[in-house]
Amino acid sequence: MSSHTAATLIGARRRDSLVAQLSCTTSDTATVIAPFSGQPLHELPQSSISDVQDAAASARLAQRAWQTAGFAHRRTVLLRAHDLLLERRDELLDLLQTETGKTRGQAFEEIFQAASVSRYYAVSAQRVLATRRRRSGIPVLMTTRVSYSPKQLIGVVTPWNYPIALGVMDIVPALAAGSAVIQKIDNQGALSMLATREAYIDAGVPAELWPIVAGPGSEVGNAVVDSCDYVCFTGSTPTGTRVGERAASRLIGASLELGGKNPLIVLGDVDPAKAAADAVYACFSTMGQLCVSIERIYVHESIAAEFTREFAARVDALIQTAALDYSGDVGSLTSAAQLERIQAHVDDAVAKGATVLAGGTARPDLGPFFFAPTALTDVTADMECFANETFGPVVAITTVASDDEAIDRANDSEFGLNASIFSGSILHARRLADRLNAGSVNINEGYRASFSSVDAPMGGMKNSGLGRRNGPEGILRFVQSRTVSQSNGILQLPRSGAEFAALVGLMITLLGVLKALRRR
Repeated sequence: MSSHTAATLIGARRRDSLVAQLSCTTSDTATVIAPFSGQPLHELPQSSISDVQDAAASARLAQRAWQTAGFAHRRTVLLRAHDLLLERRDELLDLLQTETGKTRGQAFEEIFQAASVSRYYAVSAQRVLATRRRRSGIPVLMTTRVSYSPKQLIGVVTPWNYPIALGVMDIVPALAAGSAVIQKIDNQGALSMLATREAYIDAGVPAELWPIVAGPGSEVGNAVVDSCDYVCFTGSTPTGTRVGERAASRLIGASLELGGKNPLIVLGDVDPAKAAADAVYACFSTMGQLCVSIERIYVHESIAAEFTREFAARVDALIQTAALDYSGDVGSLTSAAQLERIQAHVDDAVAKGATVLAGGTARPDLGPFFFAPTALTDVTADMECFANETFGPVVAITTVASDDEAIDRANDSEFGLNASIFSGSILHARRLADRLNAGSVNINEGYRASFSSVDAPMGGMKNSGLGRRNGPEGILRFVQSRTVSQSNGILQLPRSGAEFAALVGLMITLLGVLKALRRR
């Protein structure tokens, strides 16, 4: 299928129906480009600050009824949305490919993730947020329970690279908890996210409960932060830091998934050919435009030559295409800005002495933003791609002499989002995993083992972010805990000096008994 056909698959009437979902009253628009062709895809309306404020007010009103409807109702709605996502997957895959330039297989990963998250929180929210007894200060005499109430309005700011998966991973747990959501989408992934929202609305989520706005982050994004009770942001570390500071100034919480310079350690006991094949996918899925994508490989010297040879051969054999089917291994970069950044990193590295093992050049013969997946060696600290996030299809391979050297090099970064270890011994890999400063560590996989584990928390250390999505942690972000304690009337607690004098000995004895019984 030609790139021109790919860019025009979405009819004008369908685009208009999706865009009509935006909370927008202005006449301002932004041009969205189709990556495969470089041609304008559509004009996306841009929201104003007042649009955000009005949408937030309506969402807060809708939230009351949504919370009152209860867990069983929300479970039914989210499970119905799960089914609609799968039923509508062909259109969603077309939209994702057309807006982001990724392959159909990598687009499918987003649909799979969105459905998994919807199912997980539909069936787990009530259990995680159930009222539970906690140990009281004085057992028997008092009883303590902890309950949860949803924060009323959650702000979610989503990126262009994984618009559906990264949006749903924050939005669905908020909805499951009983919160409303106001979402600021990136222009480039707008249609994909609007079509996803449509599935949830058709499943029974009130439209007013989940408004979507679009526009400049400096205006519309800030207005979202200013309107909500908690904010989720996925994007660059500099922007995420500003979002966190703005949230902190209002004394609201924030979860921030930010940049990464993710390492992969290849130990000497692996099959070099298999490890190379797995590593290629870990590096070049979605053309490396993925927060958890591998950008640094540290391979043990005993297999370095064979691994590197196999890796380069695998990279050269990748099928790069704009086809809207499963024939491609890698697709296009998403924008001219991405192409410029990747080309600059590669040119800088080569100029300073790096060796290109594979790729290294743009592919205008395929489309305006195509760039050949690139493997480098001899990358040194003075190169832009050494420590800075490239966020593209460029990986540096370095030979190491020992496990300790590999761990030290992997941890030598301001980032700590994702890491990976390839080993023939799971036990050995687990021991090394405990030494890595990363929020997620994958063994014999690049990122998909942890990324798909929706029951486990996902997030970064160091400059890679704050907070966690997924798992119980992912929904507990969106609730306030409330402690309710009662005196059971068995014994009057002391209120005067004389009453304290009479009971101090008994209370000291109680503390000793609790310690002896190892009671909390």
